[in-house]
Amino acid sequence: MNSISKSDPVRLEIFKNLYQFIAEQMGIVLQNTATSVNIKERLDFSCAIFDESGLLVANAPHIPVHLGSMSESVRSLINDRGNQIRPGNVYLSNNPYNGGTHLPDVTAITPVFSENKKQVIFYVASRGHQADIGGITPGSMPPHSTTIEEEGTLFDNFLLVEAGEFREIAVREVLLNCRYPARNPDQNIADFKAQIAANERGVQELRKMVSQYGLETVQAYMKFVQDNAEEAVRKAIDVLQDGAFSYEMDSGAKIEVRVTIDRDNRSAIIDFTGTSKQLNSNFNAPKAVTQAAVLYVFRTLVSDQIPLNAGCLKPLTIIIPEGCLLNPTYPAAVVAGNVETSQTIVDALYGALGAIAGSQGTMNNFTFGNNRYQYYETICGGSGAGPNFDGTDAVHTHMTNSRLTDPEVLETRYPVLLESFSIRPNSGGKGIYSGGNGVIRRIKFLEPMTANILSGHRFVPPFGLKGGESGLVGRNLIQRQDGTVEELDGTATIEMQPGDVFAIETPGGGGFGKIS
Repeated sequence: MNSISKSDPVRLEIFKNLYQFIAEQMGIVLQNTATSVNIKERLDFSCAIFDESGLLVANAPHIPVHLGSMSESVRSLINDRGNQIRPGNVYLSNNPYNGGTHLPDVTAITPVFSENKKQVIFYVASRGHQADIGGITPGSMPPHSTTIEEEGTLFDNFLLVEAGEFREIAVREVLLNCRYPARNPDQNIADFKAQIAANERGVQELRKMVSQYGLETVQAYMKFVQDNAEEAVRKAIDVLQDGAFSYEMDSGAKIEVRVTIDRDNRSAIIDFTGTSKQLNSNFNAPKAVTQAAVLYVFRTLVSDQIPLNAGCLKPLTIIIPEGCLLNPTYPAAVVAGNVETSQTIVDALYGALGAIAGSQGTMNNFTFGNNRYQYYETICGGSGAGPNFDGTDAVHTHMTNSRLTDPEVLETRYPVLLESFSIRPNSGGKGIYSGGNGVIRRIKFLEPMTANILSGHRFVPPFGLKGGESGLVGRNLIQRQDGTVEELDGTATIEMQPGDVFAIETPGGGGFGKIS
């Protein structure tokens, strides 16, 4: 039992920054030691530290959809393997029905033991998007998967390191012995080792902290940091109004959300009742993703500098009916739920709160490859305008925070040419404040490859608010070497030949306020 009952404001600020600094150090190690373009160049990874119960304490400012959901993975490990967790072990998980987001996002979790090795005192974890984890298309982002099996290899609290020994034979077996095996297990293993190294940095830094301040103080301030985040969210709730929003997706599926503010308890109920049933496509978002989107929205409403953590969720009651597209049941496909539906949940919540017009609402997931090469990128677009600001052009919005691969790296590592990359003029919705513009990205292929696009807002435009106009819908097309043009749907798989160009025009953000 902690005898420290009250936090000191100065110490609170110090510890808040220390916890975050540790997560940032983990991220630097991961970036420096990874081999895949996806992790090393695009920075599609996240690192965080957790208390002994698996609750998020602090994270580096990495990928929001990872950070709000990783705690579910850690707690799943505790529930599943509690008594078997030993010093020197590292676990691997990507199960979307156990805290994961989609199969390419693989989480390595390392328990941190007390000095006498008797009890777990913290957990550290890193989640990295694997360039390929198997599945029916190279890059493991299949546009048309209908079951989780078609999306790749599933790890469910798999023992990756046992008593300090890396279990390479066992992990390789899992990667290769599923129905649609991983195409480049050497790269997967190299990235898993980078995640282990990142976690080890977190373990070392936490141990240093304990030796400097004492375990009791470090654990007490973990709780105080969470309590501080809880109070910050309650303050943000104090100024909110009840609201509801119905958000239609390109498929015709709808997200229904109602936000009800309880003034007396300074809390909010976020109710998704009425949302469409789970889909036969892969746009189902696991419950952990839906929770991550809610956590992100309420964290952005806080003006204080707080780390996103479990305390942010305490004032919130989230109702997500089981079997709907935001809480699907096994074996529903989910690969687009993490990247696409997460964006629509955020925009629906902002719509219900009247806060921001719709942003591009998609990550424009573009993959290509064959048995030798596998590549994945998300493409920026326009952000929505708000009550006193314009949207931003050409930016990754909301649940993604990765960057695009540098053209030199892309063209050196893959047989493609970045023909052009430019702002898409007049694609943002007009208003008193205008939405941001999308982009036009054209990639020419120099070898035959399979290309895939997984995108949204190709039919339904990003909404404007308070009389602002909608942003333009996105567009996907192929320009063949002979000059013929093929228009594609929002989700498509297509064979590319040398000289063919894949062009992606991303949506603009919605405008805010009616121009009189």
